[in-house]
Amino acid sequence: MVESSDGLMSALRAVRALGLGSWCIGAGAVRSLVWDHLHGFKEPSAVEDVDVVYFDARIDDPERDANLEHRLRSAMPELHWEVTNQAVVHQWFAANLGQVVPSLVSLEEGVATWPEFATCVGVYLNCDESIGVVAPHGLDDLFGLRVRHNPRRASVATYRQRVESKRFGERWPMLSISAG
Repeated sequence: MVESSDGLMSALRAVRALGLGSWCIGAGAVRSLVWDHLHGFKEPSAVEDVDVVYFDARIDDPERDANLEHRLRSAMPELHWEVTNQAVVHQWFAANLGQVVPSLVSLEEGVATWPEFATCVGVYLNCDESIGVVAPHGLDDLFGLRVRHNPRRASVATYRQRVESKRFGERWPMLSISAG
């Protein structure tokens, strides 16, 4: 599915060109691609943003992510890019939500904390053009069209708000959505 998506492949090549060590494009870009395919949609759903996550514990520069986003916007201005170093997410939680959460130790651990299990999936592009997958909770929920709350960092209220605001049930009617 990833290889058949010209848009996602172009985005993967753009991110690979940044030279990040441990990275992936995840969340909505991957989820929507799979669910659109499983629903038989001819036209892909609009993707609000392209979530790029990477892990680099050596870099604690708040401007780094903005600089990477700028480089990606220059390469592909038609996309809304969001770049996040998972090594410093705990600082964001403290500063923006007043929550003390433990720091993450890897890209995989960061992806594992996203609000829905089906969304805890990312893909990356190797130098030989092969696709790598980051799926710390597996792929069963994604391909089984199941939406379930991941309690690792998101509250039930946050999960429910996301399900409603992203209109999962309207966009993909074959989904099985848990109340949380």
